[in-house]
Amino acid sequence: MILSLRKWASRILFAIIFMLLLIVATGGYNWIAGVISPVNPYQKPKGSALKVFQADPIAPDSGSVADRLRLFYWYGE
Repeated sequence: MILSLRKWASRILFAIIFMLLLIVATGGYNWIAGVISPVNPYQKPKGSALKVFQADPIAPDSGSVADRLRLFYWYGE
């Protein structure tokens, strides 16, 4: 069996270039994903902004069967 050094060198060079381009592409993808990712909606507001939410006024366990069924279909709980 005859091994061609030039053939193996071209294969190794191709593999090295492929790995480098793969690393650059994944790094670029991660950078772009970090740039366009949305702001954390659960962080504390800055300045004079207020974070307002309504706690669940009606516990799902209290109430009639019809209320519990309505909440099940409404919220999917």
